[in-house]
Formats: sequence, structure tokens, C-alpha cells
Amino acid sequence: MMSCTSPRFACLLVLSVALAGCATEATIKERVPSFKPLTATSASGKPSPATKAEEMIRHALSHVRVNPLAALGENMQAAQGALAALKANPNDAVALHDYNFAVSRMVGIISQSKLDPWTKPLAVPTANGTLLLTHKRDPRPMWNPALYKFTPADQFTIGGDYVKERVTRPGIGASIVAVGREPNNEWRTNYLTKRIYYGVTAVARFQGNRCVLAFEDPLEKETVSVDGRTMDLAADFTVPLAVMLASAGPQIPKLERMLFPEKYAETAQLARLDAYNPNKAVVLVIHGLMDSPSTWAPMIIKLRSDPEIRRNYQFWFYSYPSGYPYPYSASILREKLDDVERRYPTHRPMVVIGHSMGGCISRLLMTDTGDSLWKLLFNKTPAQTKFPASSKKIYTDALIFKHRPEIGRVIFIAAPLKGSEIATISIGRIGSMLIQTPRKLLLAGNDALKITTFQANDLKLKRAPNSIDTLSPQNRFVRMINKIPIVAGIPHHTIQGDRGKGDTPNSSDGVVPYWSSHMEGAQSECIVPSDHSAHQNPQAFAEVARILKLNVANQ
Repeated sequence: MMSCTSPRFACLLVLSVALAGCATEATIKERVPSFKPLTATSASGKPSPATKAEEMIRHALSHVRVNPLAALGENMQAAQGALAALKANPNDAVALHDYNFAVSRMVGIISQSKLDPWTKPLAVPTANGTLLLTHKRDPRPMWNPALYKFTPADQFTIGGDYVKERVTRPGIGASIVAVGREPNNEWRTNYLTKRIYYGVTAVARFQGNRCVLAFEDPLEKETVSVDGRTMDLAADFTVPLAVMLASAGPQIPKLERMLFPEKYAETAQLARLDAYNPNKAVVLVIHGLMDSPSTWAPMIIKLRSDPEIRRNYQFWFYSYPSGYPYPYSASILREKLDDVERRYPTHRPMVVIGHSMGGCISRLLMTDTGDSLWKLLFNKTPAQTKFPASSKKIYTDALIFKHRPEIGRVIFIAAPLKGSEIATISIGRIGSMLIQTPRKLLLAGNDALKITTFQANDLKLKRAPNSIDTLSPQNRFVRMINKIPIVAGIPHHTIQGDRGKGDTPNSSDGVVPYWSSHMEGAQSECIVPSDHSAHQNPQAFAEVARILKLNVANQ
């Protein structure tokens, strides 16, 4: 076991602090929600149905632990009464508040008490007789409520650097966090996360003595019909992602994935955060060095708060062990995109957003190389280059590729397209030496070194390059790829940070200088007062939203 006092561990610690800081992405804490009634206004001075609903809600809270089934019945009656008040007056804010709170408690009691209205109707005793609780069936297998644990969003207290703003949409229904009870065995083939975390909105409708719960998708629906009246559907765009980050985020160790990429090879995945909709364009986000998809949470939360973006886009991410040289990571992504094209052949052009090294990967998705990179590196054609078959495949996939026809627009954020000097100074070299190159890449690198003659101004390497090496301005691949133009016809944009100094074109975000991230031919360039985390800057959010709306207008 590595000693905590070893020089290697000390270097590792310095590197992790220098690159990662001590940020806490998200924290969650469950609590018992307290009922805070709104002030009712009544012209007659008599108690309204909403006020009666409040009395039942309070009473249910007082004995929910002792008699959850009775408390469930009281909340069902409270929801029914509040809904009647809403039918009489759709602008009754008190009734809407009470209805939403009562439905939240219904779902919370069902989950906490392990009740099952999903396989058959549940008989719930109330003061006015028995109510049958059931649910609206959905033909989609993944929308079977028995597969999930439901927790009302108002039961969570959230915190952390990635979830500072709680973004909601007012309306009818209880915002609910749905978490898969078991890992999905087909998560890779279905392009899902290993365990599903999703935000839904519960709506209770009453038909005689039946109460029917429906779980609506607030990313797909803006409104819902209740009692013959169309109403805005409530939504919480922050809490479901916060729960996902706090629960699943620690399972994606950023530093370890950079240092030991072979160990975490299976974490290379392309996955969707939304239910697939062929009528919505995919926004594919790609993280950078020693990072994970969680880094996009602040931007996604903000973008989802915009109804035009919700209506037109769905969010996917590409996650990968960032110790890989980025041409290799790009080759893995191309294979996964090939499979997506077979599985989902009909969809609108994709928008790709890459941060830092993710921008470098994105650049390779909009490039036609032919065999030019191969010949520049090996001074021979592929046919003339004698390689073992396994090594030849790795280099073929990484060096010979065409642009992706499904991509319609690309946004580069703080992307070191021409390299970063940090890769060549002490901290970068320490990090590079600590990365354990996967065996197959090491063998391929050794095969290449045997037949490659490096020029005097090349970065001198005695081993196969890794991710940090391929971010050096002196790296041969970096210099060669910048000689190949981006394919015409794919609009692209850049966002860079200048740390608020206003000194562009001599600016830097502290990691990537302007000269490296600037792109001739970009449709737009936006400088934001940020460090290297420009993708988490509010001005960058606004710029990405502007570009996405421009993309819709131009389709």
C-alpha cells in the first residue's frame, strides 16, 4: 500500500490540490417538511375548502409516524378539497399551495411506509369512506413507478458549489425525485446512467372514490389538464440533479480516473440525462482533464429553466478517464456515436459543448484527416507502416477519421486547442509522470517510438503520451492537428475566461491563454470574467443559451 509520507503520494497530493481545489459539488440532507400555510382571503369570512385542507394536512403531519395509512387518507382528502377550491377559482394560490403540499406528503408516505398502489389499487380509509389509490399506467417500461423510490423534492435541503441556485417552475403538482431501486442492467446499451435519477411531477386526480396518481415529465410537458382545466405543470430543475451529484458523483473519482485510466476504462460512457425525444436536438457536453459530467450541473440547471431550450433540446454527456491521450478518448466517443446512430437514427443535428480538454475532443469531431496525420507522424502511408494489428487499430482510430455528420454546431469553452504551457512546467510534468498508461496504449506507444523519428523541437518522450502530454504546445499531435482545417459548414463558437482583467488578446484564464483558445472562423467569441471554470460562469450560461436559440432559429 502507498505510504502517506512517500514522495509519490506527496506529489499526488500537491497535484490534486492544485487542479481540483477543495470544492464540494453537492450535499443533500433529508428532513421532515413543515407546513407553512399561505394567508387565505375570504370575502364572506367563512372557512374555505382550502382552510379545511390545511387542517387535515396539519393533523396528518402530527401522527404520520404512528398511523401512516390514516395520514395518507387525510392528505388525499386535503388534496381533493384543495382541487375543488381550484376548480371554483383557478387563481386561488392558497388552494394550489395546499394541493401541492398534500400530494407531496402522499408520495412521501407511500415511499417511507413501503406502500404499494402500483401493482393494484390501495384501499385507504378516510373520514368520508374508503378511497382507492392507484396510478395512471404508462406504456413505456421505464415509467413503471414500481421501479423507483420517490422522494418529494421539498424534503431535501441542498448545498454545494454546483447547486447554489434552486431553479423551479411554479404550477400544479408535487416535484418528486425518482431514483431507480436497482441499477439498470442495460444502462450501457440504453445510454443511461447506471442508476436512474430523474425529476418528475406528481399530479393526483379524483374520479369518484378513486384517486389516480400520474407522474409527469416536466422536461416534456409545460402544462397539464386537471379537472378539465389546463394549468402550468410545477417543476424543480435543481433538486434531482443535486441528489444525483451527491449520491452518484463520488462514485466517479476524478483524480483516480486521470491517474489510473485503465482501472476505470468502463467509465467511458455516452449517456443521456433526459428521456430520449427524437424531436429534440441533443446537446452533448464533454468535460475536461480530471473532471466528470457533474461539472456541467450549474449550466444544465440554468439552461433547463428556459422554456425554449426545454422545448428544443435534450442533454447528453460523454464521460471518460481523462488520463487517456485525448485523440484516443475521441476515438472511443466516435465508436459510441456510431452505435447511437444505429439505435436512434432519426434526430435533429447535435450541438456539442466541450470544456477544456473536452473542447480538444470536440475539435476532432469536426475534422477530416484522411491519412495526413498518419503520414506526418510516421512519414509513411498506413499501408507502408508495419505495426502489430492491435497497435495499428489504435492509431488508425485515433489518427484517421472523418467529421461527424450528425453534429450541427460546436461550442468551445476554455479549450487549449493549441496547447497549454501548464503541461510543460513542473506541476504538469509531475502529473504526466504519475499517470499510469494503459497497457495496450503503452504497447502501441512503444511500437510507434520504434519507427518514429522525432524532430529536434518535439517534446522528448521515452514513453507513450498521455492526456497531459497531448495538451502541450510542443506535442507533435497538437501541432499537426492545427495544420488541418475544420470542415466547412459546421458553425462553431468560443467562450474564454480572462479572470476579469479585460486584457484580451493577451489574456489567460490561468490555465489556457487566449492565443490557444482563439479560433479564426468562429461565428462568435465571448470573453467572460472567469478563471478556467468558464463553463460555470453566469455570463457563459447566457452566451450558451443565446447560441442554442440561434441554432433553433437557423434550422
